[in-house]
Amino acid sequence: MKFTKMHGAGNDYVYVNGFEEQIENPAELAIQVSHRHFGIGSDGLIQILPSEVADVRMQMFNLDGSEGAMCGNGIRCVAKYAYDHGLVDRLEMAVETAAGIFSLVMFAGPSGLVTRVQVNMGEPRLTRSEIPMSGPATERAVAIPIEINNRQLEMTCVSMGNPHAVIFVADVKEFPVTEIGSQIENHAWFPDRVNVEFVQIVSPTEVIQRTWERGSGETFACGTGASAVAVAGVLTGRTQRKIVNHLRGGDLELEWLEDGPVMMTGPAVEVFNGEFDPK
Repeated sequence: MKFTKMHGAGNDYVYVNGFEEQIENPAELAIQVSHRHFGIGSDGLIQILPSEVADVRMQMFNLDGSEGAMCGNGIRCVAKYAYDHGLVDRLEMAVETAAGIFSLVMFAGPSGLVTRVQVNMGEPRLTRSEIPMSGPATERAVAIPIEINNRQLEMTCVSMGNPHAVIFVADVKEFPVTEIGSQIENHAWFPDRVNVEFVQIVSPTEVIQRTWERGSGETFACGTGASAVAVAGVLTGRTQRKIVNHLRGGDLELEWLEDGPVMMTGPAVEVFNGEFDPK
């Protein structure tokens, strides 16, 4: 199997060109290739596949083999791969995902290869039924209290195609992300589990984020999570609509437009190509 290793702000995946390669069991393969000692090493597996409704289709799997509906960092790399490897011949494209069709604009560097991508992440889904989480179906979960390990926290829940719980903290570097994140991920309130963002406010236009991703643990970045943070910051009165989000793997630019969608701009990097024998 030929593959390409790529990352968006350090959120790395193994990409397979489904126009040329066929995978029989991608969920099992995701576990195998993601292992950082016995595999290629990644946060998961993403297939780039033909689509009947868009330029290409993205199918992504977390490192535990669970399938995700959307990945904001992953979709930027899908766009870069599609342009750089000749699957599309223009710098605007549409990508089909399990969370819907997303529009992307690519920016090429002096070499002609794509270096940055802007994604229209769509409108945030804010009611409990849309996230999904328990409680009154039409109610929003904004600044609601939750107690984990005798620690009183406040979280705001948003779906950006994936469910997210955003928690603002005073010092994100010292916060016990693994301990708290794993418990909230599997909390009874979330039937499909949840991604958790821990965020420190630097200013109304700047934040620092650490991410606990369901099925993958702490990752260097999360694009849908960064988008959820932009929304949560506005809903709780902490940030303006346009922010820079500093993640462990790099920076993302976010803007929650007045008419609804969140725009995310960030890097897309091809690390290396190779061949892998699943047997």
